[in-house]
Amino acid sequence: MIDHINALKTSWYLSPPWRGTIPPVEVNLLERVYLRTTRTFGYCCGIQWKYETWLYSIDCRNEILHATQNQIIGTGELQPFPLQKPAFVLGEKVILCSHDKGTKQRLILGIALVNNSWFYLVELVSPRLIKTPTISNRFSLVGEKSLMRVLK
Repeated sequence: MIDHINALKTSWYLSPPWRGTIPPVEVNLLERVYLRTTRTFGYCCGIQWKYETWLYSIDCRNEILHATQNQIIGTGELQPFPLQKPAFVLGEKVILCSHDKGTKQRLILGIALVNNSWFYLVELVSPRLIKTPTISNRFSLVGEKSLMRVLK
C-alpha cells in the first residue's frame, strides 16, 4: 500500500518554491553592499527565499537589516572573514539528521551567518490545512552538523 501522506510530504519538501530553475542571487554571501534605504554600507550575512524572492540579511555595523534585491547594490568586494565557505549551497538537497518523523530530505532555502557559524534554512513541517497556534513558523535555521549531503 502506498503511504500517500508521506509521499506528499516528500514531494512538498523537495519541490523548489521558486518553481523550476533557481533564480540568481543579486549579491554573494559576505559581499559588501550599499543599502539604498538607509544609505549605508554593510555586508551580506544571509540569503533566504521568502515572499517569492531572495531576501538578503545585511549586517550594518552590528544591526541586521533585511532587504530585497531592489534595495541593495553589490560592490563586488568580499568581506575578509576567517571562516570556511558554507558547506551547502542554496537549493541543494540535504538529509535532516535530527528530524524524527517522516521524510528527512529537504532543500536549502537559505544560508545565514550567525555568531561566526553558517546555518541553513530548511522547512521543518509542511503547511497544514488547519492553522494551529503551536506552529508559528514552519522554517528553521539548522547547523551544518544536523545536515548531510544527498548523494546523487
